[in-house]
Amino acid sequence: MAIRPIDRTSGWRAIPAGVWALGFVSMFMDFSSEIIHALLPVYLVAVLGTSALTVGVIEGIAEATGQITRIFSGALSDRLGRRKALAVLGYCLSACAKPIFPLASVVGWLMVARFVDRLGKGIRGAPRDALVADLSASHLRGASFGLRQSLDTVGAVLGPLVAIGLMWLTNNHFTVVFWVAVVPALGAVALILVAVHEPQPSKRRARSGGFSNLGTLGAACWSVIAIGAIFSLARFSEAFLVLRARSIGLPLTLVPAVLVVMNVAYALSAYPVGALSDRLPRSTVLGLGLCMLIVADLVLARTSSVAELVIGVFLWGLHMGFTQGLFAALVADTAPPDRRGTAFGMFNLISGLAQFCASVIAGVFWDMQGPSRTFFVGAVFAVLALVVLILARRRLVGLSPTMANERATNPPDMR
Repeated sequence: MAIRPIDRTSGWRAIPAGVWALGFVSMFMDFSSEIIHALLPVYLVAVLGTSALTVGVIEGIAEATGQITRIFSGALSDRLGRRKALAVLGYCLSACAKPIFPLASVVGWLMVARFVDRLGKGIRGAPRDALVADLSASHLRGASFGLRQSLDTVGAVLGPLVAIGLMWLTNNHFTVVFWVAVVPALGAVALILVAVHEPQPSKRRARSGGFSNLGTLGAACWSVIAIGAIFSLARFSEAFLVLRARSIGLPLTLVPAVLVVMNVAYALSAYPVGALSDRLPRSTVLGLGLCMLIVADLVLARTSSVAELVIGVFLWGLHMGFTQGLFAALVADTAPPDRRGTAFGMFNLISGLAQFCASVIAGVFWDMQGPSRTFFVGAVFAVLALVVLILARRRLVGLSPTMANERATNPPDMR
């Protein structure tokens, strides 16, 4: 297994200022979202009296909405040759959704809030990821995606911590905590408007938009999309980590600590793993992440103590750090430069549909057979994803920043 030499211009100091700015924008928005997300499953079950299946359906619909929307926003960003305007629109929608959570008193309105919030995430996701790829040199692509993911996850760590503190200070007053989440969301919108400057529009704009571009993505890109879909079947919503904590008797005030543990592991690993994938085959590093998910599921299936819960959740966070930024880098590696928005959109569309199915399946197993069987089923899907990755490794092992750079220099003729 060849290891690429370290480039003197590599490292976090070489990452463009625009990527740093996008990372902090993600951090503020995720800070806002995770304050709510850390408490919402428990609020739905303990306060409004809904079932785990209802939680799974709400989470599945919300996440699938966000992922499906990305194909359209990604293709549109290719068509326009611009990414920032669509990213700003997405962040604005999510910020506007945040006040609905403290104002809602029934499940229907909370579902609407999650829908609008994830719609905004879907609109901004593919253009933002394509913008990161556009701003990054090919030999820094893994590090750039890893850095953005790490900063995003710092917000995901701070959110549950603030939620814990506010729940303690307000004597479990959910509405007050949800109102606090509005502030960082507005900060994210202000930051992207002021601090993010996209490069000049590409001269190689997509000549057509939408699904007519799909045939030009290439076999390697479609392989990444297929592996991502199978992987998403194994990774249901983190809401079930929160419910798992409650199932072993963790106090209500401490439940958000589950997401803190997960996101600490995620934040600490995402950047170094991304940088490592600039030197090692990305498929190798991705395989390690899938192995961590398998072990995490097995631990969480059998846990009966807080210590075991922490180990399982920490491993779950590590698998996120080993996989999420790498999938983004693989899409950027394999897609033609002027089709990156479409490629990210299709990747997230198919992964989103798979994650919707995963969350609904998890809810059904949880209600019918309990938490242990839910995580065992997740482990089975993770093993399947690992097998597919091994079979597809020959196609993916050669992907590198060098190959991506060659694509950018000699783009395919789309006429």
